[in-house]
Amino acid sequence: MTDIKVGGLIRVPADLLIAAALVILTLILTLVESMTDLWVRVPVGLIMVLFLPGYALIAALFPRDDDLDGIERAALSFGLSIAVVPLIGLGLNYTPWGIRLAPVVVSLSIFTIALLAAAHVRRSMLPPEERFQVPFRRSLNSLKEEITTDQTSRVDKILTVVLVIAIISSISALVYVIVTPKEGEKFTEFYILGPGGMAYDYPTRVSAGERSTVIVGIGNHEYQLTNYTIHLEFNNATILEMEATLDHNETWEEPISYVLDDLGEGQKLQFLLYREGNFTAAYRDLHLWVDVSARDISARDLPEETLAQRFRLI
Repeated sequence: MTDIKVGGLIRVPADLLIAAALVILTLILTLVESMTDLWVRVPVGLIMVLFLPGYALIAALFPRDDDLDGIERAALSFGLSIAVVPLIGLGLNYTPWGIRLAPVVVSLSIFTIALLAAAHVRRSMLPPEERFQVPFRRSLNSLKEEITTDQTSRVDKILTVVLVIAIISSISALVYVIVTPKEGEKFTEFYILGPGGMAYDYPTRVSAGERSTVIVGIGNHEYQLTNYTIHLEFNNATILEMEATLDHNETWEEPISYVLDDLGEGQKLQFLLYREGNFTAAYRDLHLWVDVSARDISARDLPEETLAQRFRLI
C-alpha cells in the first residue's frame, strides 16, 4: 500500500498515531478532574511513563526499517523511557512548577509529541520501501490465515488460538493487578496535639476551673466507612463525649476544650476512642498526666468592693 503525501508529508503512520492518541488520553485522564478516578488511568499512565517517551525517541533516531529489529526497538523503548522520565523530573525540580503530577505529565507529553512529529518528518524523507512501519495489518492477516486456512493442521490451529487466549488473559490479569489496590493493614490513627497543632506544649499543668484545649485527630485506614466515639475521662469520670464518621483515608481533627476541678498531681486524663458503638473496651487509648493546682487569685479576679477594702486598710 502506497503512503499518501499531504503537504509534502506522508500520511501519519499508525504506530505514531496510536502513540499520540495515548499521550492525549493520558493528558485528559490526568487534567480533567471528573476522569481522574477511572480505572483506565493507571494502565494508560504506566504505558505513558514506561514506554511512549522511549518509543518516540527511538522512532525519531531510527526511521529506517533496517536500523533496528522489532525486539531491539521494544527493549530500547522501555530502557530509554526509564532514563528520560527521571531527567525530565530533575529538570522540573528547578522550575517554579516543581515535581508534581500535572507538570510531569504535561512535560512528558510535550517531549513525546515533539519526538513523534520529528519521527514523522524523518520517515517522510525516506523512500517508502525504507521507512519503518509496524505491520499491524500484515500481522493480523497472518494470524487470521493461520487460524482459517485449510493448509494448517488442526493441532496448529488449536495451539494458535490457545496462544492468543493466553496473551489476552495475561494482559487482562496484569491490568487487573495494577488497577485493583491491594488491601493493606487495617488500622486507625489516633493522636493528640497541643493547642498550637504540634506534638508538644500539652496543658499538663493547669489551675482548677481553668479551660484547657488540645487538638484530637483521627485517621481512618480501615478500608470502610467507620463510626468513632471519643470519650474524655478524668478520674474515671466521663467529662466529654464526641462522635465522628470517617470514610477510608479520611482524617478528622478538632480542638477539644475541657475544665478540670479535682486538685492533685500526676492525675490521668484519658482520651478513649471507641469504634462502631463497641464500648466494652477502647479501640485506642491515649492519656496525659496532669497536675491540677488551686487557682491563683490575682487583683483582676477580685470584686471591686474587695479591692476598695484592701486600699482602705493600707
